[in-house]
Amino acid sequence: MGKSQEVPVAIKKGIEDAKKNMFTVPLTAEKTLPHEIMGVYGAGRVLLKPATPGTGVIAGGPVRAVLELAGVSDVLSKSLGTDNAMNIVKATAEGLKEMQSPEQVAQRRGMSVADIYGWKEKN
Repeated sequence: MGKSQEVPVAIKKGIEDAKKNMFTVPLTAEKTLPHEIMGVYGAGRVLLKPATPGTGVIAGGPVRAVLELAGVSDVLSKSLGTDNAMNIVKATAEGLKEMQSPEQVAQRRGMSVADIYGWKEKN
């Protein structure tokens, strides 16, 4: 968030900060989250849960904006703690940053993605 005495300078600083702090969000093929996560920032907590296709983005205003920009199309969320919009946005971003793809989890555990999901291999 850029701050300055003049609006154009604040906007420029905000854009520079946003470029420095970009991150990728692992999504499933159905454009939902790979697992449930709780994002925390200050007193703001946001619970993010994957949803079945067709559910849509079920989230409050600040969380909805972040999730739509991240490309998530099916998700359930609940904001807990503070109702300060900035803390809720930052908690959502922290939760998304902690998200791990199934491939990352499988590699860390030394397993295959099929083993993690409990899929049976075809003969």
